[in-house]
Amino acid sequence: MGKFENDAREMLRLVGGKENIAALTHCVTRMRFTLVDPSIADVPAIEALPSAKGSFTQAGQFQVIIGNEVADFYDEFVAISGITGVSTEEAKKLAAQQGNPLQRAMGAIAEVFAPLIPAIITGGLILGFRNVLGDMPYFGPEGNATLASMSQFWSGVNHFLWLIGEAVFHLGIPVGICWSVTRKMGGTEMLGIVMGLTLVSSQLLNAYAVAGATEEIWAEYSWDFGFAQVHMVGYQAQVIPAILAAITFNYLERFFKKIIPTIVQMIFVPFCSILLAVMAAHFVLGPIGWALGSAVSSVVNAGITGSFRVIFGAIFGFLYAPLVITGLHHMTNAIDLQLIADFGGTMLWPMIALSNIAQGSAVLAMCVLQKKDENAEQVNIPASLSCYLGVTEPAIFGVNLKFMFPFVCGMIGSACAGFLSCLFSCTANAIGVGGLPGILAMQPQSMAPYALCMLVAVVVPFALTFVVGKRQGVDKAAAAEGAKAEAAAAAAEAAAAAAAALPAHVNAVDNATTLAAPMAGVAVDMAGVPDPVFASLAMGRGVAIEPTNGAVYAPVSGTVTMLAGTGHAVGLQSDAGAEILLHIGIDTVELNGGPFTARCAAGDKVKAGDILMMADLAAIEAAGKPTTTMMIVTNSDDFKTVEPKLGACTAGQGIVELGK
Repeated sequence: MGKFENDAREMLRLVGGKENIAALTHCVTRMRFTLVDPSIADVPAIEALPSAKGSFTQAGQFQVIIGNEVADFYDEFVAISGITGVSTEEAKKLAAQQGNPLQRAMGAIAEVFAPLIPAIITGGLILGFRNVLGDMPYFGPEGNATLASMSQFWSGVNHFLWLIGEAVFHLGIPVGICWSVTRKMGGTEMLGIVMGLTLVSSQLLNAYAVAGATEEIWAEYSWDFGFAQVHMVGYQAQVIPAILAAITFNYLERFFKKIIPTIVQMIFVPFCSILLAVMAAHFVLGPIGWALGSAVSSVVNAGITGSFRVIFGAIFGFLYAPLVITGLHHMTNAIDLQLIADFGGTMLWPMIALSNIAQGSAVLAMCVLQKKDENAEQVNIPASLSCYLGVTEPAIFGVNLKFMFPFVCGMIGSACAGFLSCLFSCTANAIGVGGLPGILAMQPQSMAPYALCMLVAVVVPFALTFVVGKRQGVDKAAAAEGAKAEAAAAAAEAAAAAAAALPAHVNAVDNATTLAAPMAGVAVDMAGVPDPVFASLAMGRGVAIEPTNGAVYAPVSGTVTMLAGTGHAVGLQSDAGAEILLHIGIDTVELNGGPFTARCAAGDKVKAGDILMMADLAAIEAAGKPTTTMMIVTNSDDFKTVEPKLGACTAGQGIVELGK
């Protein structure tokens, strides 16, 4: 059994089954469902699953926060559900049709940049290491030399690492964007890569040399068509030109596929599409995209560096976490990259990393407040660590938004840290490295003041959350939950001890027409069961038992046909053909198997009176669930009569008579 098998099986049921899933994907922390009917999903029950840290709907997708192990969960979910073709274009279109235009636009931006994030993070770390090696003059006897200047080895390492840094930020961003856009639009991905490579070719004048280019340089870097000359401009690190070029290529490819006969499409569609797209990119779209990107970055840079920059920093710091909820935060990737390309660094990314830290610090305070609640700690601790490493969704959706005040306290702390970050003009050389490691991406002169900003992002949210949480009694509630859990654990231990002392078999009626009582207790009429499905006899006739002991025995000789993954139900088929369902408790599926210890497995042959299951009745009651156990003959229509005997009963005593 896989680690997430039970939760994956339950999630499939709670989202409405396979038939309610139109598309399924996952990102670094979330399962992303496009549901046929979102209203069917049982959101509270999904969020109650041990592996789920929260859920939300965004850009037409129902998203469930799993955390860093989402890929493993996804694999088990796919194996259990049997869903195939979840990445088809038709499914993508269905997801894209949901939500308003702004949500769809943000979703599109997110899908373009999401596949690039691992490369961006790697590139950010590489540039961070190069900061330490070649740009920090704090070493040597006088404390004014860099490691690279002191050691040939570190100089070589610094030089070598630029191979990766350049590949990611100068060359990889335009190529990656063209590939990602083409992938999203369903075009030919290899041609998307070619499109990107034509923007960063070594034949072109490097984008970083354009500003200082002279007439002599342009004479060398120009295409001369006789009647016109076009500058050979490279678009290294440029975002908007790459997006415009890729979109144009994909629309051209679609157009030519429609008008060119199928028999010659392989030859003429790629040729016509890429040729015209490259011409459009370099003659028209590139200059326009460059101008747009420069305009956006100039406006943002003016806000960050202008007279009111501290106000901008405070507002941005305060609002960034809410932007994560809406999905609008994905726009900042493009703006950051453009700022780095135009100004050699970005002051926006440092505030994003500070927001990560602030939300993580709010969760850290919740860890302290809820330290006696083991269930809460299973969510709090990983969520806090994830935030400190730059991934905020588990903390925001799994902890802070549930209580709300930690979320607001994190926003306040982020605003304070953003204020200081802009005050000190903290600037990063790269993006992608969030949370505490974000300091590695900072320019050397910004590292010391940024460390102070990080301290503020840790202390302020932690202190505010702790004080507010104390006033709201979060620690007392956690202590109560902890005491309840300890009591339940003690009861479970006692039940286990009692189970060990129980016989593996009791004397039971063993014939084709009588079902024995599976548990000791009081047999009652099914019509009085507090569950309309059972009370209406929709599942079949039988009897209910108010148990006094948690041992569950086989009511008849036969075969175990089903054992629920959560342990709350067992199916049997008697040797005489009766199909029997034992359902222990009501709504106990929500307890995720905690109170149940199986003593059988599907396919086992059993005799009447063999032990099948141990149920911790105290734990079921502590969870607020009835312990009423149903014994249902699910093929009741095959029998003329199904007559229960009501009243006190012992395990193994004849309790239901079947008549043909």
